[in-house]
Amino acid sequence: MALVQPLTADPDLDDLLAARPALTMHAQDGLCFEDVPLHAVADTHGTPCWVYGAGTLRARYRALAGALAEAGLNVHIHYAVKANDHLAILGLFRALGAGADVVSLGEFMRARKAGIAASDVVFSGVGKSTQELGAAIVAGLGQINVESAEELEMISAIALRVGRPVRVALRMNPDVDAGTHEKITTGLADNKFGIPAQDVPRLYAHAATLPGIQPVGIAVHIGSQILSPAPYAKAYAKAADMVRWLRAAGQTVSVLDLGGGLGIGYGDEPGMSLSAFANVVKKEVGDLGVQLLMEPGRYLVGPAGLLLASVILEKRGQKRFVVLDAAMNDLMRPAMYDAWHGILPVSATQFRAPRAPADVVGPVCESADSFATGRDLPAMKPGARVALLDAGAYGAVMSSTYNARPRAAAVLIDGGKFHLITPRQTIDNLWADEMLPPLAG
Repeated sequence: MALVQPLTADPDLDDLLAARPALTMHAQDGLCFEDVPLHAVADTHGTPCWVYGAGTLRARYRALAGALAEAGLNVHIHYAVKANDHLAILGLFRALGAGADVVSLGEFMRARKAGIAASDVVFSGVGKSTQELGAAIVAGLGQINVESAEELEMISAIALRVGRPVRVALRMNPDVDAGTHEKITTGLADNKFGIPAQDVPRLYAHAATLPGIQPVGIAVHIGSQILSPAPYAKAYAKAADMVRWLRAAGQTVSVLDLGGGLGIGYGDEPGMSLSAFANVVKKEVGDLGVQLLMEPGRYLVGPAGLLLASVILEKRGQKRFVVLDAAMNDLMRPAMYDAWHGILPVSATQFRAPRAPADVVGPVCESADSFATGRDLPAMKPGARVALLDAGAYGAVMSSTYNARPRAAAVLIDGGKFHLITPRQTIDNLWADEMLPPLAG
């Protein structure tokens, strides 16, 4: 399959900074995020620490909604909770008018806790349990995206048992290569996701006969971190053909869920063009007369977050290693996906100092615990601070306590002030829920 090409050369620190308007370097305060000095955050809450920018979150949501509206499209945005499930972020998107796209009962309950109405939640995912489906149906969720014939029968039985009819959309697998990393593509025929296109007409007609089931439309989602509109054009054209075919066969189709996957620039390259994406949506499905939904996650939150870390030491030998107090248990993406994240010194003096190649690593006992290889960075003394950029998506949600490392604190910047939204986990918290049974021997 065609994969997104890696950066041909690492952008330098100035280019990384220039590509991110929410970040500025002040001569005295050092690196600032939405005008708040990151040194002040670290001085108050320590490191490692997740830092999110409310202004950036709002700006990216409004930019996406505005591009769709400018193209004459009425698209209801359901934020993909899996990208970052913090209640503060969910509440912020709720206030902007977003619903939620969830893939577990836990995410459903988080969305509800943040004030998102159950009727404004879409439940996706290939393996929803009967417990999860039952709880969501009883709560009155808005829509279930069905991934298989077997799941459809489960939903019908549950809906009949609890006496609540359910709106469902069939997730069609369009067999389209999204051009992204093989571990985050979801729209190919050999992926576990969705229903083969040739099976959708028969299953849609069957759904219309099942008690408790109201088939309302089609859903597609072809992957994550998609940087070109071309795969969307192919997938949406197939979805449009399916909608027309179903209607010609006498079925009612009122909803088309466009999925998500809009990519961002992790270096100094641009991410997905919103206008190009909106134009593809308009061209391929704009004349269908359906309610359009979409499920963005990374695009909204990725650039709105960073991981603030401190240098433990520099280890010099055959190679230069900068060892941070953050690790793969905090930010898993580089170890899991070979993901590239920009790294900026927080100190203005260090930002302008001479640079030399270094591998940036964490203290976890795994060779995969590495954030960067051969990155040009200044000399970093113990206690120096760095910001790992674009870590707002699939960062904190994928973190763990591996090596008995407590989870990091999290802070939200809003209006020039920063607020603690998750306290740092204490050592004692690591075993607070564990129990010692009586041992036989």
